[in-house]
Parts: sequence; structure tokens; C-alpha cells
Amino acid sequence: MNPNLSQTIPAPNVRRGAIRWLVRETMGNLILIALLFGVVGRWDWWMGWALSAIYITWTVATAILVLPVNPGMLAERARPNYSGTKKWDLVLLSLMGVLMIIAYVVASLDVRWGWSPPFPLAVQLLGLVVAIFGHDVMLVWAMAANSFFVATVRIQTDRRHSVVSSGPYRYVRHPGYAGSILLHLATPFMLNSLWAIPPSVLVILVLVVRTAIEDKTLRAELPGYKEYAERVRYRLLPGVW
Repeated sequence: MNPNLSQTIPAPNVRRGAIRWLVRETMGNLILIALLFGVVGRWDWWMGWALSAIYITWTVATAILVLPVNPGMLAERARPNYSGTKKWDLVLLSLMGVLMIIAYVVASLDVRWGWSPPFPLAVQLLGLVVAIFGHDVMLVWAMAANSFFVATVRIQTDRRHSVVSSGPYRYVRHPGYAGSILLHLATPFMLNSLWAIPPSVLVILVLVVRTAIEDKTLRAELPGYKEYAERVRYRLLPGVW
């Protein structure tokens, strides 16, 4: 059974950290709504609301399904412990954040000014379904299964870090990243923006690079991970990589 932070930090601190996480994510969702609709300049952009709902659903689902089982992990995500965090990961996280903002701003401008031709409704709906599956199903499932799913890459010796092989980790070694990749792959299509494809692809490339470097780090530094990697061969996509 995987230990969580509540075993090493007093429960009130964990509760406060989890509440801080919930407040931070709620504010992040409001900022996303302000960004999307502030740039597009109107409120009747239904796929913009759909994207906002995906993020809000992730917050609610995580609060319901993850908070009861992994409160310590959410507490650390609210206030990351940078002791032992890999410097390369901070660079990649910053780059990914900037690219995500660019993708959403470009998509909003595209919708506002009509740069892209209208996509078939089926394409937009397929993008919506893929985004929901990636962000609200795969990512939440990975977080519920893995009490070490913190914001940055570090060997969590303070939390007795161990290998997780249950849930989606039975199929791929980095299911959370796989879910995030599906979200960013689908977003330009659900938002009807050809111009959002390049920055979204760059976000995906950063995630793939992060997956590769993190996997190499875990093989070298986390006891038992090398054996786990021999059992679960694929990082992101079964049968491919």
C-alpha cells in the first residue's frame, strides 16, 4: 500500500494544504474562463465553455475521487516541495505553461476573427470526447492510483517514494502524461482552430521529452522502477512507445 503525506505530516496541515489546492485550482479555472472569453470577446462560444467545463470537471472529480485517498499529494501540489526537484523539469514546466497559454490565446483569436474555416461538427465533438477522456478520465485515474503524483519530478524520499503499478500504471508507465497529451491533441479541433495546432503540438513535444527524461531518472534513482519498466514495457502508448 502506498503511503501518503498524511503519514508524515500532521493531519491538519494536510487538510489545509488540500484546501489550498482546491482554492488554487478554482482560481485557475476562473482565470482560464477570463482568458478565453476576454480574448474571444463574447460569451456564446460553446466550445470555449466546453473546454472550461473539462477543467472544472477535473477539479471536481479530483476533489471527490483523489482527495479522500491521496490528500497529502494534493497538499504538495498546492505548495510544491522543490527540495530535490530536477532543474530541467522546472524549465520544461515553464515552457509548457507558456505554450499552453499561447495555444488558448491563438484559438480564441482565431474564433474571434474567423481565421480557420468551420470544422465539421463531428470533428469538434470527437475532439471534445478525446479531451474529456484524456483529462477527466485518464488523468484523474492516474492521480487516484498514484500517491506520488506531485507537480515536479523528484525522488520523494521524504514521502517514502515507491513504485506504483496499479490502476492505469498496469498498462503504461506514464498514464497521466498520456492523458494530458490527448487533451492537447484534441483541443485545437474542438475549438475549431487550425492556428492553435502548432503551439499544441509543441506542448505535446515537451510532454514527450519530459516523459523520456523522467523515465530515465526513475530508472536510475527509484528502487524497483527498472524491474517495473521491464514488466510494463511502454511509456505512453501500448505497442508503440
